[in-house]
Amino acid sequence: MNRRQLLQTGGVAGLAGAFASMASGPANAAKPLSASGPQIIDLGPAVVQFSLMSSLLVGDTVYIGSRNLNPVRIIGFHLPSGRVTSRTDLGSGYSIQALAADSTGRYLYAGVLRDGVDGKPNIYRWDLSTPSSPAVGVGETGDRDIRALAVAPDGKVYAAGGGLTTNAPSLWEYDPATNATTSWGVPDPGATIAQAVAATANYVYFGTGSTLGGGNGSSPGRLFAFDRTTKTFTNIIPAELAAGVSVTSLSVLDGQLGVGVKGPGKSALISLADHSKYTIIAKTGVMFRQLGNQVFFVKEPGVWSYNMATKKITQILTEDVGAMWGLDVYLDKALTVSSYDVIEIDPVAKSAVKRNLTEAGAPGGPQLGMGLAAGAGDVYVGGTGVIARHQLASSTVTYLRATGEAKDAVVVGGVLFTGQYNSRGILTYDPTTGQLPFQVAALPAGQNRPLDVCWDAVNGLVIAGAQNDTGGGGCFAAYNPASTQVITKVNPIDALQMVRAVATRWGTAYLGGDNIYADGPRSTVVAWDPVANQELWRLDPGQTAGIAAMAVQGKYLYGMSRRAAGLFVIDLETRQVVHRGDLSSVCTDFGALQVSRGIVYGVSDTTVFRIDPMTFAVSVVASGINGGWYSGPHITADEDGLLYTLQGPNLVRIDDRQAMQTLRKAN
Repeated sequence: MNRRQLLQTGGVAGLAGAFASMASGPANAAKPLSASGPQIIDLGPAVVQFSLMSSLLVGDTVYIGSRNLNPVRIIGFHLPSGRVTSRTDLGSGYSIQALAADSTGRYLYAGVLRDGVDGKPNIYRWDLSTPSSPAVGVGETGDRDIRALAVAPDGKVYAAGGGLTTNAPSLWEYDPATNATTSWGVPDPGATIAQAVAATANYVYFGTGSTLGGGNGSSPGRLFAFDRTTKTFTNIIPAELAAGVSVTSLSVLDGQLGVGVKGPGKSALISLADHSKYTIIAKTGVMFRQLGNQVFFVKEPGVWSYNMATKKITQILTEDVGAMWGLDVYLDKALTVSSYDVIEIDPVAKSAVKRNLTEAGAPGGPQLGMGLAAGAGDVYVGGTGVIARHQLASSTVTYLRATGEAKDAVVVGGVLFTGQYNSRGILTYDPTTGQLPFQVAALPAGQNRPLDVCWDAVNGLVIAGAQNDTGGGGCFAAYNPASTQVITKVNPIDALQMVRAVATRWGTAYLGGDNIYADGPRSTVVAWDPVANQELWRLDPGQTAGIAAMAVQGKYLYGMSRRAAGLFVIDLETRQVVHRGDLSSVCTDFGALQVSRGIVYGVSDTTVFRIDPMTFAVSVVASGINGGWYSGPHITADEDGLLYTLQGPNLVRIDDRQAMQTLRKAN
């Protein structure tokens, strides 16, 4: 999802201008570009770290599930020694979001996120009495993903997940006595995701809701009590939470159920004995845990305490430690695991002791990449909770802590600007200061996923487009580094289309839409005045799928549509589509476009390709690139026109100089 246009200077800009003038002529004025022999240099793994997505305290060991690592793994962090003392690898999936233990503490269950329903187990069991023995797959649900697990007192395991927006999520049960996996049905056909589950002797509590992929008309958040005897579902969500988007967290406490819901800004404690009785907590929370009269919960960027006697809410961890993937009570402390550390929190002193996971022996590995940017001798690759800075001259890699994920980025004058998921807006990093990346601009509420970032050299603006994961639509943002001001506009295209792609030419921003719903325009291009913050004109290029990427070269705006729907080219002076072409031979869905040396290059999940600036013919630069991307492929270029992308998990540099020479000879 990474489309960018870097500010190029010196001789490269001169060449770009020369090709821009050539490209202003008729589209068939030259022979097709035919080039071969690009130089591809492997620069090593793009991002290496131990990243995580879940944690659970069992005894005196915190078990932690990995994220975006292959193979997926669980490690055991022993609290008394402060060391990682155990590990097991799982045989499927790419991340572990769900962990649960049985009442004896012997068996740890893990549920994985996976790319598809593949016939492999997505529920695993690890016998903690023999941690040297690997976890074994014990069951597969019919849903693609498992996002939450719970073990009832009798040992039966319950799973919540979903993942296929065409199928509403079921409540699944794994019975270790019979080794059978059973669906107890779909309580809400309008739901698109299930993120929470909890179990008692009498009930299973199942939280559902919707994501952007659910489309218009999908259900709000609902909480079902599944009677384990009668096998019936009852919606018990309190009225104060009924407008929420999704139930995100369920925790069995002492006689109560802690309920977290995204959207209404509130949480609830529901009586397990009488579901009609509940207490509202005036703050959104997840991962509820109890210590006496205190109920701890996470509301990033902090950990909070709700006193059930005084009804007072107190923040007990005020430092922004990044995303937190677990919360437990250990002795008289609250215990959480962030993207980097195991953290013990004293709720009275409101102090914290952090233990770095890497230093404790957490086993890292090559991670799937996020955003990508190059400039001033550096290449930056976004990971989960970090940005890898590759310093090309010294062949060194530095890891910069950056909460969330850099979904896209651009380098301007040696300074990095990123679009940071989740709801972190625009971050910046200046390597001359030594300061870690920090936020310089926030996006409007709900616009949590920046998709594309580029640089507007005329107006001196960082341009970003984003999507709203839960409400649909998207936003435009323009950040001025000189004045530190940010201009935003929610739904500049329409209420359904996110701003999937951005590009710029002569001070005008171009916004590319993507509508994944069944109805409405799906690939609208809007010309936008980033200073006046208003639309100039719009055009529908007539694509069957949304826009994956855009780039401007000369007077032409190039667009790449999702799902291999094709290439389109718009003459920005006449505002007409002058070319449509087939890209099915080089892409399947998401892709990225990048201008280098006057030529537009693209990357898909399989191939790097170039587009002839005269005929718009497509030719292959590198087949079988198969980049290890988490959120769609990316490609970028530095000031010298050298291209960078991923081949597998490794960062590669591509010099396609032969294409430039061939083009010069042809013209």
